[in-house]
Amino acid sequence: MTVNKAILVGRLGQNPELRYTANQTPVCTLNVATNDRRKDPSGNWVDHTEWHRVVVFGKTAENCTAFLEKGREVYVEGRIQTRKWQDSKGVERYTTEIVASTVRFLGSKSQGVQTAALPEDVPLQTADTLSNSGAETKPASASDNSQEVTLQEEDVPF
Repeated sequence: MTVNKAILVGRLGQNPELRYTANQTPVCTLNVATNDRRKDPSGNWVDHTEWHRVVVFGKTAENCTAFLEKGREVYVEGRIQTRKWQDSKGVERYTTEIVASTVRFLGSKSQGVQTAALPEDVPLQTADTLSNSGAETKPASASDNSQEVTLQEEDVPF
């Protein structure tokens, strides 16, 4: 068994870039920054920023372009993919990116940003659902062997 899954919560470093494939499928590129705080060799805390290239397809790509902007916080879930390509000089290059299956718009860039056009924390259409666009999702039924669990307040650890 193998697992290829990435989950990020970070901020956009620039506005989303939208383009279209040859068959007119929307593709959006997001540059997401995540931060990590570590101690350097002398014992001082240093902030380290890691940049992640995220690729989003379909209606989600269009929504990202319409509603996201530089500085906006996002939740991204997807798989890591490395592609090989040739640059204009014929040199082979590699790009590693996250192909998003879920994108959620989180907090606003700042207190003053208007985000009422789209409800916050709404799951959007995902890349996985694009490939299964003919399939229907059935609601859970009693035959799913699922059980309802009731938690008391004292059961919650925080």
